[in-house]
Amino acid sequence: MAKIMHVQTVLMVEEIEALKAKTGETNTKDALAKAVTHFLECEYTQVENMWTKKLENVVNKRTKETYKEEHINEN
Repeated sequence: MAKIMHVQTVLMVEEIEALKAKTGETNTKDALAKAVTHFLECEYTQVENMWTKKLENVVNKRTKETYKEEHINEN
């Protein structure tokens, strides 16, 4: 059986509203749960320098897209 702990924190209303908008949830509890789940599962939170890793992935993706576009335009 899973252990459940009730937690609480103080956040600004603007932060909660932004979190709800970003998660697509209408209530605070679900928005926070979704954000925590994402944080725990996201590959970037496990990397020491997550911004470097994230930028590397973006550059690699854009490079691949540019390469594909160049080959499509050649044909």
